[in-house]
Amino acid sequence: MHGMPDRPEPIPPDFSALGLAPVWAQAAAAMAWVTPTAIQSAVLPAALQGRDVLALAPTGSGKTAAFLLPLMQRLLAEPWPPGALHGSPQALVLAPTRELAAQIGMCARSLAPQRKTVVAVGGVALQPQMRALHGGAHLLVATPGRLLDLVRQNALRLSAVRVLVIDEADRLLDLGFSEDINTLLTLLPAARQTLMFSATMPGAVAALAGQILRNALRCEIAPADGATAPRIHQRVIEVNTAQRTMLLRHLIATEGWSRVLVFVATQAATEHVAEKLQRAGFAAAAFHGQLSQGRRSQVLAVFHNSTLTVLVATDLAARGIDVTNLAVVVNYDLPRSAVDYTHRIGRTGRAGEHGLAVSFLCADAPGSAAHVRLIEKRLQRNLPREQVPGFAPVAAAAPPARNEGAGGIKGRRKSKKDKLREAAAGLNR
Repeated sequence: MHGMPDRPEPIPPDFSALGLAPVWAQAAAAMAWVTPTAIQSAVLPAALQGRDVLALAPTGSGKTAAFLLPLMQRLLAEPWPPGALHGSPQALVLAPTRELAAQIGMCARSLAPQRKTVVAVGGVALQPQMRALHGGAHLLVATPGRLLDLVRQNALRLSAVRVLVIDEADRLLDLGFSEDINTLLTLLPAARQTLMFSATMPGAVAALAGQILRNALRCEIAPADGATAPRIHQRVIEVNTAQRTMLLRHLIATEGWSRVLVFVATQAATEHVAEKLQRAGFAAAAFHGQLSQGRRSQVLAVFHNSTLTVLVATDLAARGIDVTNLAVVVNYDLPRSAVDYTHRIGRTGRAGEHGLAVSFLCADAPGSAAHVRLIEKRLQRNLPREQVPGFAPVAAAAPPARNEGAGGIKGRRKSKKDKLREAAAGLNR
């Protein structure tokens, strides 16, 4: 008896099926964007029709292509509108960090080298960016602070912007850019398309979306609990505070980690941990906000090409880092919140790859265990605890009990008179 025929596997849509013109589908293929991701499949048709979009998607889900491809087809492939002012871009992408802005700009230039893309970020000289904007630009990718600097220098007008993209909206607001964004919105034409992307949906993001989006399509790709997909294996290792660096060295050496992003709480900690790893023979570097832009770019470049094994970073500096095939993220210091935890570990397991996230739970640090439980509660998932042989936390020894003697009482500190009496007794023996 013959069985029922196998049901054919559904064929995933290609970019052409989503409405992308062949020339841009071919450009996407040249970027290794062959099969659309979930967020790209959801966003592209609406974006190509000119609709506003609110997209909630985790880091590494392909959102850069989700907004660059429709920009290139719908807007940047068209002639500049008559009367467009010099110095005014047709499309504007706001990003929270220099690194993310640089990566978006690099993707845009690779995707459409015939179109003029300008990246404007702080930490570098203003004059070269002013010169780059002379005569206008098809696409401007910028951080809010530097964008306002250019406006104040009369090097930039925003009156011809037809599409606004706000990338990582939750990070922009978390970093205190709310006032800058509100100022920029007053400089933009009311008649525009707005695409807004965020990994999470706190109240501030919802308020901003309600303020600037019109008849927007809402796409939510992230799981309802905001947790990362199962492609990221998560481990919590119990260890004493003083042994964290030794445990980190042990794990890198024994588990064959080739490239690791380590999160710490402070700039000083990045230098301290990186120096300890360097002394042990590991290729490690610190990455924080006080580094010059040139140094930051240099460190990221060697991390990208795998010359550097360990990058030790703060939350603020690491936002926007997009490293292909980053296998491991380590929370050397626990993040402040479940949202920060999601953003941190989202640096691994990107674009469908599998990743590993390891968090150190300091057994001797008051509140550390409770902090992990709070993260679990917010994520609605359990993070199993484990211990590594040789690094299991050891409880602090209890202070020795004081015996009665020479007028002393058990548990009471000896008085000066008691000590003098004991000393005199010793001399008379």
